[in-house]
Amino acid sequence: MQKIDALNTLKDLDRRGVYVLTKADLAKAFPDEEEKTLEKSLQRLVSDGILERVTKGIYLNPMATSKKSHVVEDIAAVLRRSHLSYVSMESMLSEYGVISQVPVRRVTIMTTGAKGTYNTPYGTIEFTHTKRRLVEIIRRTAIVKNRPLRIALKAAAVQDLVRAGRNTGMMNMAEIE
Repeated sequence: MQKIDALNTLKDLDRRGVYVLTKADLAKAFPDEEEKTLEKSLQRLVSDGILERVTKGIYLNPMATSKKSHVVEDIAAVLRRSHLSYVSMESMLSEYGVISQVPVRRVTIMTTGAKGTYNTPYGTIEFTHTKRRLVEIIRRTAIVKNRPLRIALKAAAVQDLVRAGRNTGMMNMAEIE
């Protein structure tokens, strides 16, 4: 793949608000590339600073103008694209003021997909699997404008923390009411 073709394709994707891509997304964007050639091209684009490899199989367009303030959540959304995921537990409890500790460069996410932890240049993403039904998840979460993932309501974030067996000793009980 020619560098100019890659730049043009990434610019077109950026215009559509797409700046975090899987390797499979890039294979679709460059259909003439065979698998081994695509791998070499991606390595070259990363070394040239045109793409940034944020974790295994996930790339980010660092020059994208569509990049939002919640980049780590955009990465998480792509990592669990076919599952429902929402920010919860320590991340939301910190935002609600229920815990005084602020998770530095870490986001805690409940997902219907697999659990897992991913270290990225934008922060650590920690997925915890939930068996809750989709309708229950929708009822316990909210959509926030300009935020890529749903967020747990305060009571739901507390319940998720307890259900996951996490440290509840740091919660300010007065803030839960």
